[in-house]
Amino acid sequence: MGLVIATTNKPTASIDDPELSLRWSARLSLTTRILAVNILAIALLAGSLFYLDNYRDELTHERLSQARLQTKIISDALDRQTPENREDLITKFATDLESRLRLYDDSGAKIVDSFDLAEPTYRFRDPEAQPWQKDVARTLDQSIEFIVLSAPITAFAEPEIDQVSAWPELELLSADQEPNSAVRYAPDRTPVIIAAAHVPSGNHRLLLTSNARDITRIVRAERSNVVLVIFLTALVSVLLSLFLARTIVRPIRKLARAAVRVRLGRAPEITVPRMPDRRDEIGQLARALADMSGALRYRIDATEAFAADVSHEIKNPLASLRSALEGLDRVDDPELRKQLLDVANDDVRRIDRLINDISEASRVDAELARTKFEKVDIGQMLDQLLAAREQRDTNESVKIAFARPGRGVATIMGDDDRLERVFSNILDNAVSFSPEDGLIEILATPDAGEVVIQISDTGPGIAEEQRQNIFKRFHSDRPAGEAFGKHSGLGLAIAKTIIEGHEGTIKSIDRPDGQKGACFEIRLPKAPAT
Repeated sequence: MGLVIATTNKPTASIDDPELSLRWSARLSLTTRILAVNILAIALLAGSLFYLDNYRDELTHERLSQARLQTKIISDALDRQTPENREDLITKFATDLESRLRLYDDSGAKIVDSFDLAEPTYRFRDPEAQPWQKDVARTLDQSIEFIVLSAPITAFAEPEIDQVSAWPELELLSADQEPNSAVRYAPDRTPVIIAAAHVPSGNHRLLLTSNARDITRIVRAERSNVVLVIFLTALVSVLLSLFLARTIVRPIRKLARAAVRVRLGRAPEITVPRMPDRRDEIGQLARALADMSGALRYRIDATEAFAADVSHEIKNPLASLRSALEGLDRVDDPELRKQLLDVANDDVRRIDRLINDISEASRVDAELARTKFEKVDIGQMLDQLLAAREQRDTNESVKIAFARPGRGVATIMGDDDRLERVFSNILDNAVSFSPEDGLIEILATPDAGEVVIQISDTGPGIAEEQRQNIFKRFHSDRPAGEAFGKHSGLGLAIAKTIIEGHEGTIKSIDRPDGQKGACFEIRLPKAPAT
C-alpha cells in the first residue's frame, strides 16, 4: 500500500509523446479525419482522368504516323499513274480512308480535290447544333488540357484560296523530304489529321485531311466510365467512412465521459462500460479503462485507509513524545527526568519502526500490483519492435539483423510491454556503442525448457570485471564523446529487474563468434504447451 504525503490543487505538467502529437490536423475531429483520408484516396483515383489526356495524345500520334504512311503510299501510287487515271485513284483512296485528298501542281494551284469528284467522306459538325452534353464534354476537355499543361492546338479552318501557300505542311515540304503531319481542332474540338507528301511526277504535292472523331469518342467514353466509377466509389467510401467513424467515435466519446466522471469523482461508484461484445481495439480500450478505473478506485480507497491507519499509529507516540519533552522543563528531579528521557527515546524508536514498516508495506503493495502473465511470441514481439524502431529511425546508421524463429517456437509467459522495454533498452545501448554503419545481430532460439535471446553488437565490448557492475543502479559507462546526462544508468538495472521478475536471467557474455563487441544473453522459461 502507498502513503499520501501531501496533496495540491495545482495542475501537474503533462508530458506529451511527440510521436502521438498532431500538428496541422489537431483541431479536426476523428470523423473529419476519416472522411479526409478516404476522400484523398478518391482524389488520387480521379487523377486517372489526367492519364486519359496522355492516352488521347498517344492515339493522336499513332494516327499522325498512319497518315504520313498513307500519304507516302498514295504519292508513290500517283507517281506511277497517268494523269488520266489520277482522279479515279484519288477518289478510291479518299473513299477507302474516309479522308479528303487534294493534289497541287508545281505552281501551287489545286488541280484535284476528292470532295469535288465524289461525296464528301466527312463533314464538320456545328457545336451550336449539338446537345448541351457535348458542351460539357468540351469544357471538361479544355479544363484537363489546361491543368496538365498540354501543348496548345490551333483551330482548323478551310482557306479562302486553296493553294499550297495556305497550308504550312505543304509549303515547307521539299522534294527530298519525308511526309509530314500535323493536328488541328475542328469547330467541335475533334482532331483534324493533316498529312502532306511530295509526288515526284510533275513536282506535285499531295495533302490528306481527315476528321478523327473516333479519337474524341473513345477518350470521352473512357472518361465517362472513370467518372462513374469515381462517383460510385466516393459514395460507398463516404458511407463506409461515416459507419467507421460512428463505430469508433461514439464508444470513444462514451469512454471519455466516463473518464471525466472518474476524474471528477462525483459518484462513489462509477462504472466504465466494458463493451464485452467488441473484440477490437475499442473493446480492449474499454476493458482496460474499466480495469484501470477499478484499480484506481481500489488504490484510492486503500491509500485513504492506510493514511488514516498511519496517522492513528503515529499520533500516539508523537503525543507521548511531546508530553515527555514538555515535562522536562517542569521537572527538577534527576530520576524523573531520566524516566522522561527514556520515554522520549522509546517513542523515537517506535516512530522509526513505524516508518520502516510503512516502507516495507509500500514495497509489498508494489509487488502485489504485478501484471498477470500471458503468452508472448518473442519472434513476433521483436519483429514489431524492430519495425517501430525502423519507422522512427531510432537505429541511426546501425543495421540490425534478426534471425526470426518460427511462429510459436520461442513463446514465453510474460508481460509483452515490459519485455519490449527490456529489448528496447538493450538495443539503445547497442546502438550507442556501435560504430557508424555497425551491425547488431539478434538470435532467438529454444533451448530445452528455455528461450535464449542473444543480442550482439560490434562496439568496444564490455570488460570482464565490469559485466556484473553494468546491471547496478545508476551505473553509467557511456561512449566517449556522448553528452553527460543523456542516460540515467537505470536502463540495464530495469531490464535485470524485469527479467528476474519473469523468472529469467540476463548477463553479458563474449560474442559467440569470438569477434569484438558486447553480447547480452537473456534466458526466459518457455511457455508450457497448450
